[in-house]
This record gives sequence, structure tokens and C-alpha cells, in this order.
Amino acid sequence: MKTTVDISENLHEEARKIAAGEKSSVKALIEEGLRKVINERKHRAHFKLRKATFKGNGLQTAFDGAAWDKIRAKVYEDRGG
Repeated sequence: MKTTVDISENLHEEARKIAAGEKSSVKALIEEGLRKVINERKHRAHFKLRKATFKGNGLQTAFDGAAWDKIRAKVYEDRGG
């Protein structure tokens, strides 16, 4: 497939020198680089939030349906917050 890619002159010049030194082509370097990036991203471990639970019976009945302001005020009560 034919496509156009805009890259900086410096990067192109470095790629051209490396390709010439390896008796290869800039196209081959680009393909190699894309393969590496794609493979890395395919196998990258996805973030998974660990299960973090606490003992208790959930939300206290005094806060059932309470606005966040009320809950936050209770959390920071006597803590100067």
C-alpha cells in the first residue's frame, strides 16, 4: 500500500543513513518500527484496579440518600477540614 508520511528532516536523514549503512531502505525501517510499536501495544498490560473492600455493612443508614456535602462534613469532622 502506498501512503504519505510527514516526518522531520532530521529524523528522515538519520533513518536514511541507518538504512544505507544496513543496505536497507527507509520504508523497511518504518515498517520495522511500526511492527514493534503495534506489537508492544497489543501486549501491553492493561491497568486493572485491584479489589479494595473494607469490613462493614456498607453505607450507614444516617447517610442513605444524603448529599455529598453531608457525607464529606462527617468524614472531616474533628479533623480541621
